[in-house]
Amino acid sequence: MEEKGDTTAYGVSLPGGGFDFNKFIRQPQTIVRALSLIFALVVFGTITNEGYINPPTAPEAKCMFNQNDSACHFTVAIGVLAFLACGVFTVLDIYLPFHSSVADRKYMVMGELAFSGLWTFLWFVCFCLLASEWARTHVTIGIPVEAAQATIAFSFFSIATWGILTYFALGRYRRGMHDLTLPTEAPSDQHTPYPPTYAPTSYNPTPYNPTTYSTYPSNDQPAFVPNIQPTVDSGYQPPNY
Repeated sequence: MEEKGDTTAYGVSLPGGGFDFNKFIRQPQTIVRALSLIFALVVFGTITNEGYINPPTAPEAKCMFNQNDSACHFTVAIGVLAFLACGVFTVLDIYLPFHSSVADRKYMVMGELAFSGLWTFLWFVCFCLLASEWARTHVTIGIPVEAAQATIAFSFFSIATWGILTYFALGRYRRGMHDLTLPTEAPSDQHTPYPPTYAPTSYNPTPYNPTTYSTYPSNDQPAFVPNIQPTVDSGYQPPNY
């Protein structure tokens, strides 16, 4: 479930957005996984119900694909595990938006990618095995031909659906490398005396001009009388007696 415009991790929005069921069932990955589940059910269900017959020459039931029981066992095992995996990955898709751990999301997506890729290959092996054994089956008396052909056809369809699921898982894994932007702390600069935000402004000292106070006489001390020298007349002469 991709949310465009929101912060996402591995193609899924971070917790808090809720779960939109209508959008979930309409997304391509859910539709293809549902088809894969149906195809797997048809394959192992058909072999379990109609894949074993009693040939005239053998007392026990044998696989309808050239009486090769290993081919039927292998196909049933692949189909059952594919059916269970589709259910598990669908539940994980529902649970993924509520899981906040990015590391756990990464492991879930990587697990789906690895399993889808492996099962694409195993379905290819299964298809080749069934087609080869059916081509060697010459006696078809008592064999449900339509069931055998349906098993081969749906094995081939499963190759396509699981290949598409592998492509979707790979795309989700690649988006996970770019969608989420985690906040990072800038390393502190040991050479800067002050943090950039709190750098002191330039200091311009203002010259101090002391205030001049007038001196007033007090009641206890006489007023300051300056020593004024008397003016001497240079033409004064003392009298003669």
